[in-house]
Amino acid sequence: MGRQSGFIALLASLASRDVDYCLIPEVPFHVLTLLRHLKYSLEKKDHVVIVIAEGAGSHLGSSGEKDLSGNPILLDIGNFLKKNISNYFKKEGIEIAIKYIDPTYMIRSVPPNAYDSIYCSMLAQNAVHGAMAGFSGFTVGLINEHYVFLPIKAVTTVPKVVDPQGRTWFRLMDSTRQPDFSPVSNVFVSLAEAIEKEVKHKEPPKKQTQTSYY
Repeated sequence: MGRQSGFIALLASLASRDVDYCLIPEVPFHVLTLLRHLKYSLEKKDHVVIVIAEGAGSHLGSSGEKDLSGNPILLDIGNFLKKNISNYFKKEGIEIAIKYIDPTYMIRSVPPNAYDSIYCSMLAQNAVHGAMAGFSGFTVGLINEHYVFLPIKAVTTVPKVVDPQGRTWFRLMDSTRQPDFSPVSNVFVSLAEAIEKEVKHKEPPKKQTQTSYY
């Protein structure tokens, strides 16, 4: 869930208040930045919770292949991060335990309550009324306490995406305390890496001997 938009992951993270990182397709992230900040968080609180939308990390590349429905096959971002996190902390000499859960079908299988049952019944009944009235290409929705017919084209033309500069995303960043993953931030990280490599490759300065006179 969240192949092209991370609003479900974002809202779930806001509702939980236990999430430390939320990764969505609309906000590219730098892997090394994430790993370094993850290490910082673990040193402070001994555990972190990461919520990942299915399409997060799409900027990292894909195989270019498509499934039987014609949709691009995305990078398995969950296993990708699990592997990178494990390798990073092993290299740092820090022992960690990773629990990876894919809740896709668990989210879709929550038992309905009384309100859900009534709501779905009303949607079904109004869909039948619309079809018998001669309408087609429509769906039924509840707007301002009224069940209305909505053209499918109208509700599917404009995708629901997260605005990285919007108030909801900034509210999420304030809740999780995660760093800025914007392209500008990544430029500074890349520059810091380049400087770090340059420093490591330089030969250490020769020690200067001093002559003491008495």
